[in-house]
Amino acid sequence: MKHLIHIPFSLFGLLVLLPFFVVSAVAILLDRKGCVFFLQIRLGEGNVDFKLFKFRTMGVNAERMGQLTIGGNDSCITRLGYFLFRYKLDELPPLIKVLLANISLVGRHPEVRRYVDLYTPGQHQVLSIKPALMDYASIKYADESELIAKVENPGQFYLKTIMPNKLAINLTCIENRSLWTDIGIHYKTICKILS
Repeated sequence: MKHLIHIPFSLFGLLVLLPFFVVSAVAILLDRKGCVFFLQIRLGEGNVDFKLFKFRTMGVNAERMGQLTIGGNDSCITRLGYFLFRYKLDELPPLIKVLLANISLVGRHPEVRRYVDLYTPGQHQVLSIKPALMDYASIKYADESELIAKVENPGQFYLKTIMPNKLAINLTCIENRSLWTDIGIHYKTICKILS
């Protein structure tokens, strides 16, 4: 039922943003060599791997370096990539996966396996729902890369502070799921991006 509501939203978004998709794809190709899209394995519903693709914001082979993204100070991010990343525009291509019912518009942001393997049994409950483009945790940590850039050990800061807080927010949202909660996340996400 929830997906039937998301279909028109994702279809409308794809149609309206089609010119932007084309311009972004050309700009990415001109900015630096490599593919237009960045493909990564994330964890979906039921702890199952799925392929997530976004507009590429980093240079070729940047993922293999195993670094967290630290905003404008990150040498891995391209010039255009910083703009796309800063305004969450790199997250738009997954609208195609929303249309195909692979992910949801609202739920919880998908994580990579190396971090999911560190979840406690209670935290694994977030895998009971589909991954999504928007969630309250992403709104609260919209400046995540800037926060990480300020600490001495980004990896430990993410593991010990940001990840547990995000999971706690997602678990609370799962327990209190409703149409109005979803609408609230839509609204706050748009306001956060525009601000």
